[in-house]
Amino acid sequence: MSHILSLAAGTLPEFQPHQVALAAGEAGFSHCGFTIEPDKWDAAALAATMTAVKDHALSVLDVEVVWIPEGGKLTDDHRLIIDAGLELGAANVLVVSSEPDGDRTAEALHQLCAWAAPGNMRVALEFLMITAVQSMDSALDIIRNADHPAAALLIDTIHFQRAGHQPRQLEELEACLLPYSQICDGNLECEPSFEAFLEDAIDLRSCPGEGELPVAEIIRALPDQIPLSLEIRSKAYRDQFPGAADRASAVRNASLAYLQQNGIIVR
Repeated sequence: MSHILSLAAGTLPEFQPHQVALAAGEAGFSHCGFTIEPDKWDAAALAATMTAVKDHALSVLDVEVVWIPEGGKLTDDHRLIIDAGLELGAANVLVVSSEPDGDRTAEALHQLCAWAAPGNMRVALEFLMITAVQSMDSALDIIRNADHPAAALLIDTIHFQRAGHQPRQLEELEACLLPYSQICDGNLECEPSFEAFLEDAIDLRSCPGEGELPVAEIIRALPDQIPLSLEIRSKAYRDQFPGAADRASAVRNASLAYLQQNGIIVR
């Protein structure tokens, strides 16, 4: 049994999708993900990204991020991200929410699922401390209320830790709810403030084995063969490896070493 290992867009946040694809291919990844910025996404961006994907025989694990706004009203920009995922053949689209009302978030999630369904794309809701959905239980309630087979849950190891969850809780979930997971390492604790949680999420991550999180334990509690997306949002890695391909290679090599040492087989 083995896991797909994918390069998350967040590892290369300053690069455009076609550059992420080139870096993923050069680093030896089989899968990658893209951040779709509506104001930068057009026919030329799609063509460049598709060319890079095909040239390196990549598969697109996900596109991100659909941010449900306060009030829950979706716009053409949200639809554009979904459509980009469909055009790229993405398996998943990542969603977060600023809407505190669970029912409104569920309605928006259902609409996103309806848009994604023609491409069999899963719509994965992520919980994290800088959004309105801050726990796995809250996310699961919204997913169930959305009542659509495309609706899914995204586990990110650092957000899972910050929410105070334990790996054993993952063993109770239906495998069909978890189409993929984002993994990284980081500090065991974080000051409970918005500013600290934000810095923690976008600057202080590290590769599995370089921090204090129970990454291997979390992975073992997830479904067998679940794809693993390496989201190493790290200022240290950005500073040390300014080039996209160099950073992707460094992240992949460090993560592979840790996973292999822990008997987690990836491909």
